Amino acid sequence: MANEILDNRGRGEATWHWPRIHPEAHKFAAIAAVASAAAAFFAWETLAWPLGFLVLGICAFFRDPVRVTPQEERFIVAPADGLVTLIQQVEAPRELVIDDGSGTKGLAPGLVTRISIFMSVFDVHINRAPIGGTVRRVVYMPGKFMNADLDKASEENERQHILIERGDGVAIGFTQIAGLVARRIVPFVKPGDMLAVGQRVGLIRFGSRVDVYLPAGTEPRVLLGQKIVAGETVLAELGQTLLIEGISQ
Repeated sequence: MANEILDNRGRGEATWHWPRIHPEAHKFAAIAAVASAAAAFFAWETLAWPLGFLVLGICAFFRDPVRVTPQEERFIVAPADGLVTLIQQVEAPRELVIDDGSGTKGLAPGLVTRISIFMSVFDVHINRAPIGGTVRRVVYMPGKFMNADLDKASEENERQHILIERGDGVAIGFTQIAGLVARRIVPFVKPGDMLAVGQRVGLIRFGSRVDVYLPAGTEPRVLLGQKIVAGETVLAELGQTLLIEGISQ
């Protein structure tokens, strides 16, 4: 159940529920359903059945399950479901660093650790806030639609940068990146909005990627190749720089 408090000592109730479908799916599912019904009416079964399964696929793509988000200030949680495909030292995005005239500071210039999370069409595409705080920037950048799994997609694809700042000054930036099939980034937030950690911030339609920029002195707690869950998986712990190794098996 949403908004229920659960803990690591058994408090709360954990039951399985059908995930709700985000309203963004309604128009796509309706179009496919009408087309399927029309094909069935004219006895075009070879078209009606695939269109019927397409309706189910659209609903599955836009599913929006409840997530249990750790409530610990030192944790940075995953903003996206998917596969960790890149962990690199890069320059912080210019759009999150420069003075944008709003009177609020951006990220500090210099190298940061970037975690790239690739979302396939089978992953949940609702993105969530990695920390709680105030939205300081939402910067949309037009661009290409290359494979989101490529390194250069971070600089060349259509993307949207979001910067969230906590009351203690800790700021985390992340970027929603459109992919080869994705054609629209749908924001749910705007500058000035107050967010809780794990709160929904937007979605990207039909396959994409999210980059997260960790502050200096913080290393990932996830491994390259690891499958992670938005709003639940702890990406990093502020101020922790331990080396963690894993084995694929």
